[in-house]
Amino acid sequence: MKPLAQQTILVTGSTDGLGKQTALALARQGATVLLHGRNQQRLDATLREIKDITGNRRLEAYLADLSELSAVRRLAEQVQTQHPQLDMLINNAGVGGGKLLGARRELSRDGYELRFAVNYLAPFLLTHLLLASLRYGPPSRIIHVGSVGQSPLDFDDIMFERRYNGVEAYRRSKLALMMFTIDLADVLKGEHITVNCVHPASLMNTKMVRETIPFTQTTVEEGLRSVMYLATSPTLDNVTGQYFDQQQEARAHPQAYDIAARRRLRQISEQLTGLSDMEASQAG
Repeated sequence: MKPLAQQTILVTGSTDGLGKQTALALARQGATVLLHGRNQQRLDATLREIKDITGNRRLEAYLADLSELSAVRRLAEQVQTQHPQLDMLINNAGVGGGKLLGARRELSRDGYELRFAVNYLAPFLLTHLLLASLRYGPPSRIIHVGSVGQSPLDFDDIMFERRYNGVEAYRRSKLALMMFTIDLADVLKGEHITVNCVHPASLMNTKMVRETIPFTQTTVEEGLRSVMYLATSPTLDNVTGQYFDQQQEARAHPQAYDIAARRRLRQISEQLTGLSDMEASQAG
């Protein structure tokens, strides 16, 4: 892999929590870091803070609400226009499970179940749209920030309209992300672009976790070590399509290894995101 100082890296959801610490760690090592957030004030503040701490001036900020697929498309277009070559994509942005009890079902701007939309459909579309930049100068890496909490998808109720539970919706979205990891890794095999999914740490002390559970078990620093391992370890140069529980390869939920389920999910995802035949073929 290239030295980080020679890499351009997009980190989604980088104005808070794990994403912010990841962007900071990469900037400290000299990378060109593309920050992403959905609030302009927080995005600007994060950009200034990381510049002040690291002295790295090769930082840029991109505003996009990933609950809106048209905004995902605009984000991809802006990144590709300004950075024809992208060395790493870290899909970190996400929505947690909400309150443990009584969380109401929420919809994205496109009318999709919110957690499925932000945690899965947005990275599915963004990654496909950025493949040209990731292919420009391999080797490249795609890292999905997943979770050990994974629940099987119900293809007869993909938008979770029946017996809704926020935590369960979160877990389904994270399994979908893992299924996409395996599917995309198979497609990109031989192109020197790796795709892996990581559970960074359990119940980190982040705002997203505290919104669901009033206690934490681990720190953001522990999660950061896991993400940075996937981002920087030379031992992973040829490892792809894998699920990592922190820094160890592990087994995801069995549905992730079901070829028919992955194919069905991809077909649904292409329809829901409006991915055109040309855009989808770019991954093939």
